[in-house]
Parts: sequence; structure tokens; C-alpha cells
Amino acid sequence: MQHDQLHHNSCMYTVCLETITVEKDLGVWVTNDLKPSEQCIQVTKKAQSVLGMINRHFKTIDKEDFGIIGLYKTYVRLHLEYCVQAWAPQIEKDKKCLEKVQRRATRMVNGFKKLPYETRLRNLGIYSLDRRRLRGD
Repeated sequence: MQHDQLHHNSCMYTVCLETITVEKDLGVWVTNDLKPSEQCIQVTKKAQSVLGMINRHFKTIDKEDFGIIGLYKTYVRLHLEYCVQAWAPQIEKDKKCLEKVQRRATRMVNGFKKLPYETRLRNLGIYSLDRRRLRGD
């Protein structure tokens, strides 16, 4: 009888918690399996959106002077690297998802569209996001 009473009392004060599969906390998307794929998807959407806005609204920037890359570094890359030490992608799919944004930004420079990605990075003096994460660690 004592055991039933203890069990009953503990259940009386128990709160049932709702199961959440994904939650945004301090700007980072956290899933119940702790994989960073949702974070990669969300920041890629945001970064692509900002990059598209830059492309639409700054047509007058002389892309020969690599002005678009300065805007990319200032307004886009910060989304891709925010709190990356906490959610750094480990699987290739997530890494490619993020790198796609930088690939697009480097293609926006006049005359760079048909160059290989590594050549564009070298000519612009920037590193891949994967290398930046490694250096940051």
C-alpha cells in the first residue's frame, strides 16, 4: 500500500511535457536528434535570401572591383557562420548545402561565372566555408 501511495503522489506532481522535434534557441535550430541538418537548411535559406536581395538591389556595384564579395562577407557569410562551433556540419550533404551559397556569391563576380569554384576562391582571396570552420576550431 505504501508503494502505491508514493507512486500516486509522484504522479500527482508530474507534468507531462510535449514532445518537440525542432526548436530555435538563441538563433540556432536544435532538433531532438541533435543533428545540424535543420540549422543548415534554415541558414542557407536566410543567406540565399540576403544574397538575392543584394543581387537585386545593388546592380550598380561594379562587380569588377569585387564589391559584391565585400557585401557577401558583410551581410551573408555571417548567417552561415553564426555560432557554427555549436552546430558545425559533419556530413557532406550539410556542408554542400552551406557551400552552395558561397559558390553562388563567387559566380556573381563579373567574368568568374565559368571558372571552377577553387579558382574563384583563390582569385578572390577567400577560403571555403569548410576551411574557415576548420581554422576557427
